Amino acid sequence: MTLNETYALANGIQIPKLGLGTWLIDDDKVADVVRNAIDIGYRNIDTAQAYGNERGVGEGVRASGPLREDLFVSTKLAAEIKDYDAAVAAIDESLAKLDIGYIDLMLIHSPEPWEDYRGGSYDEGNRQAWRALEDAHKAGKIRTIGVSNFQPSDIENILQVATVAPTVNQILVHVGNTPTDIIDYCEAHDILIEAYSPIAHGEVLASTEIAEIAGRYEVSVPQLCIRYTIQLGAVSLPKTSNLEHLRSNADVDFVISDADMQVLSNLVLRDYGDSAAFPVYSGK
Repeated sequence: MTLNETYALANGIQIPKLGLGTWLIDDDKVADVVRNAIDIGYRNIDTAQAYGNERGVGEGVRASGPLREDLFVSTKLAAEIKDYDAAVAAIDESLAKLDIGYIDLMLIHSPEPWEDYRGGSYDEGNRQAWRALEDAHKAGKIRTIGVSNFQPSDIENILQVATVAPTVNQILVHVGNTPTDIIDYCEAHDILIEAYSPIAHGEVLASTEIAEIAGRYEVSVPQLCIRYTIQLGAVSLPKTSNLEHLRSNADVDFVISDADMQVLSNLVLRDYGDSAAFPVYSGK
């Protein structure tokens, strides 16, 4: 069962292959979603300071049945925070809001602030934010640390000064957007890819080509897309608050053939419709 399967990070910590993304789920609703997901069998929950729902995620985790050590909870340092003292304060704020004892994984959300996404260079600020994450990791507040939306050059900047290397890079990966250059770089540096928006924020649902392939496996398009990212060797983080979708997203215990994986990896689908207003879908 995919929900029970894990990857080993470079430091030996196990991370579930399938998780729940919580972007755009309101703080007053997310606790029920998290609890429902955990009841179904999810053990990997992903949030961020920018989502504004860490408090609710923590409430859902505390209200669930499994022991804390059987769950894997991630959050992200806000993209705008690019100095050491502010990062230290923000990390402690996340710990307080979540109120679950410790954080399993914390990432720098983006190498640039969202208002200057793929704009200027924030190399020094990222090094300072990374030092704050390292210190929290060494203090036992965070079990492992990583990055999100980082290009290879951004990771190189961190590696030049790091005493603890990033174990994860969470990036946009889905059928129609398979950034093999970043994936190959991270694999070579023992950095696990986490795939957010594996269903392309819903845009892949309009593809007849993907629907045809999904039909051959007798699965839905979202199920095919989630399975695709897992077979790439990534953690898949589909986001939903719908109970039926939570169940179906986890029902991905089938295998896509090598030939179909090749077809899916060669597709280009990057028209995100209204979602293009968000920086990560903007094409930069």
